[in-house]
Amino acid sequence: MRGTKNGGVTRRVALGTAAGLVLAARAALAQQAAPRAKGPPVWLDLDQAALDAAYDQAAYAPNLVQVVKRWGSTSAAVRARLGAPRRLAYGPTPIEGLDLYPAARADAPIHVFIHGGAWRTGLARDSAYPAETFVHAGAHFIVPDFINVLEAGGDLMPMADQVRRAIAWVHANAASFGGDRNRLYLSAHSSGAHLAGVALITDWRQDFGLPADVVKAALLCSGMYELTPVRLSARSSYVKFTDAMVAALSTQRHLDRLDCPLVVAHASLDTPEFQRQSRAFAAAVAAAGKPVKLLVGEDYNHFELIETLANPYGLLGRAALEQMNL
Repeated sequence: MRGTKNGGVTRRVALGTAAGLVLAARAALAQQAAPRAKGPPVWLDLDQAALDAAYDQAAYAPNLVQVVKRWGSTSAAVRARLGAPRRLAYGPTPIEGLDLYPAARADAPIHVFIHGGAWRTGLARDSAYPAETFVHAGAHFIVPDFINVLEAGGDLMPMADQVRRAIAWVHANAASFGGDRNRLYLSAHSSGAHLAGVALITDWRQDFGLPADVVKAALLCSGMYELTPVRLSARSSYVKFTDAMVAALSTQRHLDRLDCPLVVAHASLDTPEFQRQSRAFAAAVAAAGKPVKLLVGEDYNHFELIETLANPYGLLGRAALEQMNL
C-alpha cells in the first residue's frame, strides 16, 4: 500500500507502485506459462486458476506498468497545455470531487469519464489524458473521484452510489459551469465501465428527481456487466460479494431500465472473460431492443485500448465524438 494525494485527499492504493505492478505482472506471466493439470470447472469451461487469470489483466498485458504510468504522464502534459482543472465538490466527503476541463464556448455539451482500476486504484488526475480531444471538439470533460473498494470495506455499493451522485450533480449544476445538461454523455473503462453501467440503469426520476434520460449516450470499454463469475474469481479476496450486491450491480439483469444508446467495446487482447462479458452484454442489449454497437479494438490490450479515447481519429475517440455529434 502507499498514499497518493489528490485535492488534499490521501488515498490508499493497492499495488499502486510500479514495483508492485511489476511483481504482479511477473507472477501472473509465470503462472500462465507453467504447465498444470486442469481442475474441475468453476465457470463455464474455466477451472479456478483459469477463471482467476481471466479477471486479472496482468497475464494478458505484460506492458501494463508502462501504460498505466503513461496515463499519468500524458495527463500531466494535458494539464500543462489546458491548465489545471476546476475542482468541484459533488458530495460531502473529501473524495467526492470532480475535475472539470472546460470548453471555450458557453452552453457546451458535457462528457463524463469514469476511470477503472479493478475497483481498487485510480484517480481523476491520472485520467485527464482524453481531455484535449473533447475540449478541442467543444465539450466540457469531467472526471469524478470516488471511494475505492478497499476504503469501502469491500463493498461496491458506495462506489456505485458516488458515481450516480456525481452524474446527477453534473446534470443538476451544468449551467453553473457553462454546460448543457441536455447534452450529457458518458464513457468509462474496466471497473469504471461496470460502475457506469450500473449508473445507466438508475431510476433517475425516482432516486434523484431528474429526467429518465439524464445520459444521452454512453461508451463502455472492457467492463463487467454480470458479477456472478467475478464473484467466483480471485477478486472475491478483496470484494465482499453478497447476493444482494450481485443482483443490484449486474447491469445485464436490468436492461429494462436502460434509456440511452450504447457503444460497447473490448480489446482483442483483453482476457477471455472480459471479451465474453462485452459480447454477452451487447447481445443482451440488442435482444432487449435497445440501440447498441459492439466495437473490437484489434491488436490492443486492456490498458492500451482506452488510450484511443484520447485520439479524435482513434477507435474510441471517434465513436464518442460521433455519439455527441461533434
